[in-house]
Amino acid sequence: MNDSRAEPEPFRYDAEVDPGEKRHVRYGVGETYLGDPIRIPVTVINGEGGGPTVFFSAGIHGDELNGVKVVQEIADRYEPGELHGTLVCLHACNVPAFEAQQRYTPIYDQDMNRSFPGREGANTTERMAHEIYRRFVSPCDLGLDFHTSTRNRTTIYHARADLEDPDVSRLARAFATNVVLYGEGDAGSLRSVATADGIPTVTVEMGRAHRFQRTLIEKALEGVESVLAEYGVLPDEPVHWPGWYESTAADATKRWLRADAGGLVEMEWGPYPLVHEDDPICTVTNHFKTEERVVRAPFDGLILGALENPVAAPGHPLCHLLGLDRETKREIEREIDRGEFDGYRAHGDAWADD
Repeated sequence: MNDSRAEPEPFRYDAEVDPGEKRHVRYGVGETYLGDPIRIPVTVINGEGGGPTVFFSAGIHGDELNGVKVVQEIADRYEPGELHGTLVCLHACNVPAFEAQQRYTPIYDQDMNRSFPGREGANTTERMAHEIYRRFVSPCDLGLDFHTSTRNRTTIYHARADLEDPDVSRLARAFATNVVLYGEGDAGSLRSVATADGIPTVTVEMGRAHRFQRTLIEKALEGVESVLAEYGVLPDEPVHWPGWYESTAADATKRWLRADAGGLVEMEWGPYPLVHEDDPICTVTNHFKTEERVVRAPFDGLILGALENPVAAPGHPLCHLLGLDRETKREIEREIDRGEFDGYRAHGDAWADD
């Protein structure tokens, strides 16, 4: 991928944003039952210098708000005079879901993140995905797609990326999260479709649904700045290094722990997400508290995600655990000793509904 262009160029959708221009638009991607337009908020910041075009998307799931705040801050923070390239900020992609504050497009419960690149003449969600993709994603060179967890579960701040693709791996490393989960992404997801089209894209998972979590938002903005530095959009800024880094190259390095019986769940791990082999993670009891099952860590690991709703049925996911090598575990222990995880503990900001 060419990180720099000799001369800045206009960004074209069905209009043009010239070099040196910053434009906020509400772009029509569909219609309501009343025939009124569905418009998504978009900011395009075209730098005065030539460089790559980067998209930032949020609100593909309407109740996932941390990313919406991140994109708002990106759109406010950067001006054309400091950029060598173009930023395309898609503030809230699934406007009907965002207005309803629910994950999927209302009425038909359609998942926009299984609907890309969309189709003309298809259902409402695919039509919206089609307009978003062809107008604002396909002209780009790379992108970050922001998400949180879903209801009743929580997840640590991390990225998801196809690490076998060297362009995607470069982007994931530049974003500078501690944890990157390997995977091509589900069919119809923005990440998988864009990457297949030669637009390396990384999903960022950050925080709970239905809220802003300032610690995670600030971490994501630091990651954005690091990406822009890596690709020369902000040539005078440094690329960040997270201190320790763990990626999964195969499913064997991570595991979902599930309930063997139904009951009430009490989480026992904490206050930090690092657990050691045989540590108790949670206890599942019946309502009479006459039966109790303790779920223990099968290996040393980092808790990526955990149940928040304290009830479970057999097979219900309780905890997502990432195995750690000895060196990484020791570095995390050193960070805990230095107090670098204390802000997460105080604010609960390491965790989110996915």
